[in-house]
Amino acid sequence: MTATLDELLETFELLGDDWEERFRYIISLGKELPPMPAEAKTEENRVQGCQSQAWLIARDLPNHTLEFLADADAFIVRGLIAILLLAFSHRSAREILAVDINGLFSKLGLDRQLTPARSNGLHSMVKKIQAIARNRLAASA
Repeated sequence: MTATLDELLETFELLGDDWEERFRYIISLGKELPPMPAEAKTEENRVQGCQSQAWLIARDLPNHTLEFLADADAFIVRGLIAILLLAFSHRSAREILAVDINGLFSKLGLDRQLTPARSNGLHSMVKKIQAIARNRLAASA
């Protein structure tokens, strides 16, 4: 993906309250997601609680950070995943657990614009990412 978290926030600010444009932008972010290998789309990697089919895996990087790969079968969900990857990928487990994701959702206005089903799915993915980070921390202790 080419955007950064700061660019995402800046773009949302520029788009103002035009949610049609904001959702177009979110969808465009989803189109930039790197492909997830088909063999990773297993039941074990599926995100429970998502209305759509969504999968998530983590890779340990040499610098003690995690990289997440994820995919979904719905355009808007892919875009929301892209936002999560901007927030969580390439961080240490400790940094991941310190991310104020609800603050980010609030800044972006997602807490007010997503349907309850989409919001639940998004939070299910966050919980899965945080669980992976907690497991990595516990393993390194």
